[in-house]
Amino acid sequence: MSTHQIFSLEGKVAVITGGSKGIGEAIARLYAFAGAKVVINSRKQEDLDKVAEDIKAQGGECTGIAANAGDLAGCKVLIEKTLERYGKIDILVNNAASNPIYGPVLNAEEWAFDKIMNVNVKAPFELSKLVHATMKANGGGSIINISSIAGITPDPGLGLYSVSKAALNMLTKVTAKEWGVDGIRVNSICPGLIKTKFSEALWQNEQILNRFVKNLPIARMGTVDEIAGLALFLASDASGYCTGGIYTADGGTTI
Repeated sequence: MSTHQIFSLEGKVAVITGGSKGIGEAIARLYAFAGAKVVINSRKQEDLDKVAEDIKAQGGECTGIAANAGDLAGCKVLIEKTLERYGKIDILVNNAASNPIYGPVLNAEEWAFDKIMNVNVKAPFELSKLVHATMKANGGGSIINISSIAGITPDPGLGLYSVSKAALNMLTKVTAKEWGVDGIRVNSICPGLIKTKFSEALWQNEQILNRFVKNLPIARMGTVDEIAGLALFLASDASGYCTGGIYTADGGTTI
């Protein structure tokens, strides 16, 4: 098998939440370049349309479906519309995430806990269940959860976010163990500090950035393309024997 073949996503349909910017957008672009029919999701249709049109202008296939993946109704809309358009789903990337607060857990209020858990844990749980039937019927599929190294080692100020990502990592292992018999592989990617708008509060603060970077074996922030490359591996036949894995891409932070 050639290098092109083993990483090809030709004939595959991929759904990516949080696909209008950052890591999700980078994954969408790479998947389309690898031949997948890509569906990107976020809450604003205009943001999705800009990315989709740019991908199509470069020869890829991409559709934007606006829906709130933070609740079950929005999850159902996203999956139903994708199935109406393409008839199947081979790859699901649970990338959308929320972290509206920064500070001690003691100061966290109930609304923040609920929002973080709904977006970061419940949405991947519901979406994964919704794609199970179509993946099983088509002989299998790949679910990729974009987690965080905060789910492995808690970070000051990111307590609830860390809890949610630890839960997402365990959800990855549970579904991988239960659904392997159906041909469905489930893996997590745990990025470290990646330069995105989502992490802006961290890397724009010079003191925080220096604290992160000074102890890194790779002494810099990561890029979205470096996460997308790992996501392509986990979506493709190259990772056919990989399931239940928690893959760090963190410049060595967790060593």
